[in-house]
Amino acid sequence: MASSAEKGKNIVLRSRNGEEFEVEESTARQSEVIGNVIDDGCAEDGIPLPIVDTRTLAKVIEYCRKHAGATSELGDDGNADEEIKSWDAAYIDVHLDVLFDLLRASNFLNIPGLLDLACKKLANMIKGKSVEEIRRTFNIQNDFTPEEEEEIRKQNQWAFE
Repeated sequence: MASSAEKGKNIVLRSRNGEEFEVEESTARQSEVIGNVIDDGCAEDGIPLPIVDTRTLAKVIEYCRKHAGATSELGDDGNADEEIKSWDAAYIDVHLDVLFDLLRASNFLNIPGLLDLACKKLANMIKGKSVEEIRRTFNIQNDFTPEEEEEIRKQNQWAFE
């Protein structure tokens, strides 16, 4: 295992709840936002992340650590690529609340791979479902009267086929 001097300096990330996480710079740089803060020389006292709670930040760091290591481990045989896909599938198999928190955090921190992974998970949860099934899945109240809903269905018949 390499020493932290070989891997780069550590960066402190501070969650909305005030909890601090010390991570390797390569892990922190998985976020384009944090990478920019580091490049601007504003990371010495830690980087506050006001919209990311402790639980979500820990989960985001888990993803970033795995993917920071994966970029340097990809071999010619593609096995590492299959391993990371399998890891991603298990990682994103989370409760809906956690998924939404990951979506918000990955968007705020600009972590394209995590945002893409979370969006695909959400899209797969919707794919092939009826409007009623989607409402049940996401606990969405129908605020249309039956007449309004019928009118919308007539105007947008293609969407209900």
